[in-house]
Amino acid sequence: MAGRAQPLRVLLTLGSLMAIGSLSGHAEAMTPLFLGAIASALAETDDSGPGRLRAQAVTLACFAAAAFAVVSWIDHPVLFVPGLALAAFSLTMLGAIEPRYKAVGFATLILAVYAMLGIDGSAAAPGGAGRLHEALLLLAGAAWYGVFSVAWCTLFPAQPVQAQLAGLFRVLGDYACFKASLFEPLRGIDMERKRLSLAQLNTQVVAGLNAAKEGIIRRIVSTRAPTGRIVRYRGLYLIAQDVHERATSSHDDYNALADAFFHSDLLYRCQRVLTLQGEACRRLALSIERREPFAADPATGHALAELHSAIDHERAQQREPRRAALLASIEAMAWNLAQLERQLAGATEPSARAGRADMGLFDRSPRSAREMVERVRRQFTPRSALFRHALRLAVALVAGYGVMLLIHPVRGYWILLTTLFVCQQAWGDTVSRVGQRIAGTAIGVVAGWALLVLFPQPWTQSLLAVAAGVFFFATRATRYLLATAAVTVLVLMCFNQVGDSDTLMVPRLIDTAIGSLIAALAMVLVLPHWQARRFSDLAAAALRNHAHYLRQIAGQYRSGARDDLAYRLARRNAHNADATLSTAVFEMFREPGFVRPRAGTALRFLIQSHTLLSYLSALGAHRVALPAPQQLEALRAEAEGAAAALDALASYMEGGPPEAVAKPVDLAPPEAAPPGSAAGDHAAKLFRTELALVRQQIETLRDQAGQWLQPQPEGTAGN
Repeated sequence: MAGRAQPLRVLLTLGSLMAIGSLSGHAEAMTPLFLGAIASALAETDDSGPGRLRAQAVTLACFAAAAFAVVSWIDHPVLFVPGLALAAFSLTMLGAIEPRYKAVGFATLILAVYAMLGIDGSAAAPGGAGRLHEALLLLAGAAWYGVFSVAWCTLFPAQPVQAQLAGLFRVLGDYACFKASLFEPLRGIDMERKRLSLAQLNTQVVAGLNAAKEGIIRRIVSTRAPTGRIVRYRGLYLIAQDVHERATSSHDDYNALADAFFHSDLLYRCQRVLTLQGEACRRLALSIERREPFAADPATGHALAELHSAIDHERAQQREPRRAALLASIEAMAWNLAQLERQLAGATEPSARAGRADMGLFDRSPRSAREMVERVRRQFTPRSALFRHALRLAVALVAGYGVMLLIHPVRGYWILLTTLFVCQQAWGDTVSRVGQRIAGTAIGVVAGWALLVLFPQPWTQSLLAVAAGVFFFATRATRYLLATAAVTVLVLMCFNQVGDSDTLMVPRLIDTAIGSLIAALAMVLVLPHWQARRFSDLAAAALRNHAHYLRQIAGQYRSGARDDLAYRLARRNAHNADATLSTAVFEMFREPGFVRPRAGTALRFLIQSHTLLSYLSALGAHRVALPAPQQLEALRAEAEGAAAALDALASYMEGGPPEAVAKPVDLAPPEAAPPGSAAGDHAAKLFRTELALVRQQIETLRDQAGQWLQPQPEGTAGN
């Protein structure tokens, strides 16, 4: 449950522990209590009150098993080394179940290393009661943080969802404002670069949508009949989904629009409307944060009216058929913007239902122990990035333990701790953390030394330790270098309570460098999983989800728009797949050059795939019932042809025969009207215009796929 409130919970926990330790005269207990609380906070995820209680019980059970295993086996390397490897692998694989288990598994490994540090720094005899006492103090600190965590979730159940929704509408506003920049009627604009930036922003929007949905579901599941703010937040989430679909919609080639209306202000008027709507999303985010009523800006309504007036003026002067066809796209864009404004206006309602009949959400959480086991089982393959990471981490920790015994057997467990924090699933994240971890530790050591000199009083150092712990949790997600410096200060302050922390400074720097080096080497030597190896599978998944989304859209042209669960799920899966592909491609550019010889092709594929999704979104935004059955069936047949072409292209990306995608997409030319259609049927014309754009994108994606899958020249192996 990372967020603004977590540092406050950490402050309450560490502050109360410091007070208890000071009043009881047991300053030596401060270090394990603090470390236990930190491990418990690292395991915390967003949940309802009852859910947090259950999660805390599971966390403490895992912590207890890890701590007592370390106490029992640390003096027996024959048992300890395989146990360490097995624990690292198994606990990492728990991430296959869902994010909360990933957090618990990682925090359990952290606590195990903290237990090693406590035993290594204690004077207790091997296997003696002193070691058990250290382990119990770690668990006590973890449990104490759990008390504050559960109490907070019970007292403020909707606060995390409130923060998630505010963040979602804020990034949605950023997306809309940037999308508005595509409407500039300027020649020579690098549209591909703008599309690429949109794909990046879309990844943030998708992440915000997923986080908000999971937070809402956890609170709906915990109550039989959700009421009050959770009901309103669910409505706001559904509004965000609709706004997202309409904001991502593209109704024609923007370069063609800019060329056709270069001397007109039509596109500027479209840009102004979408910009105002992006700002409205930001104001809605602020109103959610402050729990204030949201009021729509009348300026947007005036801007829409002026846009429609400009369209009428342009229509009266039409001469060229091509310009008339492009004006129809502008009209469709204006209608879409008007519907987007209607959705934002629905946020003013207390329930935020906006006329919806189906308010259901799809819960992706496992429903049984069998499903949990099945999720983990599916990841037991070398093709799985999680499997490779789990194995890599296990090998890295064992290697770190061996290096520790060879060169630094006393207080060398910092090597394991550094390796654990630095070794990430992605190469770019690992390399980034290597530099930040080393630099942050150096800064923390210097700052810690200065603070120890300036403030020699134990009680002052305890206050500094608390402040450093709070600062760590406030910055660990956004400023990892500063977070590392803060936790280094915390450790130095704590250990100075029971000994001379000067002996920790230089060893901690050396151990940090060694642990970081081991993590980096493990990424290269132990089952490296470069993003180029995943690209074909991720691209195929995106294409299949686009095809399913298109089929759901086409199905709703029979009965009209219905935002039912099946449609919203298909839409969300398409955007999730697009965001996953986008993340992989950008990660690819953070990897060594020799493993990504075709990164440019992957980047172009991503741009075209995201553009395809924007055309599909426009089809989804304009769902209406087509009255003529013959017309409807003809258009649905064309949509099915496009969906089948996407499925065939996905099979090709997965290693299927190229013959499956060698023929052109089986679509009628956009100028031809389906049998039985009326010449003035706006909905049918728009349907065919968007399908023509989809066809063009499929052809472009086929070319990009052929370039990606062509035989690789010798000397460029590794991707």
